This record gives sequence, structure tokens and C-alpha cells, in this order.
Amino acid sequence: MTDAPIRYVEPVFRPPSEAQSLILPVTDGCSWNRCAFCEMYTAPQKRFRPRDEAEVMESIRRCGERYGGSVTRVFLADGDAMTLSTRRLAAILEAIRRALPGVRRVSSYCLPRNVGRKSVAELRALAELGLSLVYVGAESGDDDVLARVEKGETFASTRQALEKLGEAGIKRSVMILNGLGGASLSGPHAANSAALINAAQPEFLATLVVGFPEGEARFRAKFRDFEPLDVPGLLREMEAFLSRLELKRTVFRSDHASNWLVLRGALGADKARLLAQLRAAIAAPEEAPLRPAWARGL
Repeated sequence: MTDAPIRYVEPVFRPPSEAQSLILPVTDGCSWNRCAFCEMYTAPQKRFRPRDEAEVMESIRRCGERYGGSVTRVFLADGDAMTLSTRRLAAILEAIRRALPGVRRVSSYCLPRNVGRKSVAELRALAELGLSLVYVGAESGDDDVLARVEKGETFASTRQALEKLGEAGIKRSVMILNGLGGASLSGPHAANSAALINAAQPEFLATLVVGFPEGEARFRAKFRDFEPLDVPGLLREMEAFLSRLELKRTVFRSDHASNWLVLRGALGADKARLLAQLRAAIAAPEEAPLRPAWARGL
């Protein structure tokens, strides 16, 4: 290894809320990596593989020597940490506890299929060792949309994973992609995504707008009749989604750079306010505080 305590393979991705976290790769890339909309792990150098266990342990040890108790959050990268066995994840979490005693939160991305391979008892054991939050890209609750974009999941598989995580005491941050179904599937995408979120009652919920910074060819090769929604269509779909949500204590964010209208609140306490903001933007888009296209960071 070089003098740096961690070896990174660029590009490195993490959720916006992990900006202050130590990014610790335990895998490279994503084991599924077939989603038509995802451009994160398509570079040749991001081919999926678990990191060598000895290298991960050495990285943790060296981070402990360099940073001591100053690290309070760790994010397990890349896109598929939960594909590792419970034994390996437990060893990593135990090593973090020993070397980085200031850590109060360990998190990772999480594919529903990986949760399906672990029992609630295994997940609870990981939670007790410090895994407190996972980010689940549900993308949609509609099976037709999920099939067309080759997500490899269904409403049922995602719901089961989210419920299992909740039962184990691991907090869930769920992401839905606004516009993923295009014009033809916008209605069922909104309705069934809301049904999924209502069933799971996650602690955190975020929406992003589907986009293709590197072009649409890869996506359209799989979703051939996709017709993208314009901004009014995206806002109407968001209104249809939010209006169906019946949540008790979910922190909601729609403030990613891809979103045209920034929305933040708690659901259900702020549902009426958020819907009022959306409906005002739909009725008078020229007066709405929409993010200009150049500021969307895409």
C-alpha cells in the first residue's frame, strides 16, 4: 500500500449525507450492475470484487493510527457491501470498534437481494456491532418499471428486505427515482412506489430525478419505448406520489442536485405543506422556485 491508509479505485461514490464520513471500501463496484439507469459502476476499473479481507483490516488499522478517535462515521463502499458474508461484515465492524473508538454510525448501500440472503438474527447481530443505517435504492415500487430497467427486484423482494432490516433495528434510507417509468408508466410508478413506502415505513425517504449525463443509449437499449417526462410531468408525478404517502415518522428529502423543486420535511407532519408547494409549482411554474438547469449539477 502507499502512504495513504486506504486504496481507492476512482470514481468513488457515497450518499450526500455521508460527506463527513470516512469512506472505507470493502468491495469494488456492484455485484448486480445491470440497472439500465445507473452509470456509477460502469467503468472498467470498477468491475465487482470483494476487497481482500487482509487489506480491509490493514486499512482500518492504519486509519486508527492516523485518525484515532476523531472519526465518528464510516461508510462501507462501494455499491454492494452487504453482499459480503455476515462473518466478514462482523469482523469489519469489530475492527472498526477497536481501531476507531469515536465511530457512532456505520452505514452502507444495500441491495434488497443481499438482505434476502441474511436472516433477521444475522442482521440484528450486525446492528449490535454498529451497522446502523443502510441506503436502499428501491427506484420504484412498480414491477413493470423494475423489469424494464433490469433492476432485478420486485415490489415484494424490496418490501421484504426493508421489513427485515426494520425488524433487525437497522435504519433504512430509501430512494425513489422520479420519472423512471417515463410518460407511459408514470401513474403506476407513482402509485406503487407510494404503496411500497407505506408498507415499509422507512426512517428516511429521498427522491431523485432520473437522468443520463453520459447519454441515453444504454438506458434505451433496455427500455425501448421510454418517453421522458418534462418538468411539469415530473412535478405532477411527485404530487401523485406524495399525495398517496401515509407515513408516521419519515424524514423526507427531495433536494438532490437532480431535483427541479427542492422539498424537505417530515412525513406525515409536513405532508400538507409539501403538497401545497408542489401544487403551487404545477399551477404557476413561472413563479415557482425551480432550480435552473445549469445548477442541477448533471
